[in-house]
Amino acid sequence: MLGYVVATGRGAADELMREVAMALRASGLRVAGAVQVNVDIDPSKKCQMDLHILSGENVVRISQDLGALSRGCRLDPNGLEQAVGLVAAGLDAGADLLVVNKFGKQELDGRGFRPLMGEALTRGVPVLTAVNGGNVDGFEAWAEGMATRLPQDAAAVIDWCRAKAAEASAV
Repeated sequence: MLGYVVATGRGAADELMREVAMALRASGLRVAGAVQVNVDIDPSKKCQMDLHILSGENVVRISQDLGALSRGCRLDPNGLEQAVGLVAAGLDAGADLLVVNKFGKQELDGRGFRPLMGEALTRGVPVLTAVNGGNVDGFEAWAEGMATRLPQDAAAVIDWCRAKAAEASAV
């Protein structure tokens, strides 16, 4: 019921998660969650990170501009929590699948989407996420052997999601 992808290449995980979520929505699955879209506005600046909420039309900016010389994390925790709230409302409205753009540092620390992922699994809703290579050990420790690593292949991920959603609806 918990699948994850470790994608290689800049932005590859974001693109894969977005492609999978859009294909599943187009096929009629009720998909709650969020996918990330990075917006490049100036080659001399870092991109802006937006989460597109899958159960509606909301877009939440989750990055903040910390200045040209900044080296710190530019994630806006307030934006992330706003997105989590919107996704929670989508999950409460009924979902066949929860898609979380990334199991990142916030989730490793028990924040961000992590509580919502646990809630979805408790309800029997399958969860799909992406994990960067540096966070795999922490993710797998949290998943306690219940996660399935999926290939970096949209068709295979879509098939897994459809199969898990069908299993969940049969219960």
